[in-house]
Amino acid sequence: MAANDTSPEAEAVLCRLYRNMTTAQKAQRIFSVYRLGKMLSMAGIRMDHPDASEEEIWHLWARRHLGDELYEKVYQGRKDG
Repeated sequence: MAANDTSPEAEAVLCRLYRNMTTAQKAQRIFSVYRLGKMLSMAGIRMDHPDASEEEIWHLWARRHLGDELYEKVYQGRKDG
């Protein structure tokens, strides 16, 4: 599935690059994108809760990430802002 803003030639080059990556390189890319997503999500939480501590921000992110039920099982009602 090609992106709307990418030419077919550029898409082919990108596919070739991914095909030639090692499993470790692909995993590193996935982890990098995950970290970026987490940072963006936490930045949004900081904007919504400007007075929250870093620990509270992390718990708010964890609750969003895990969902209420799993968060409660894992953290058993810790303060989350």
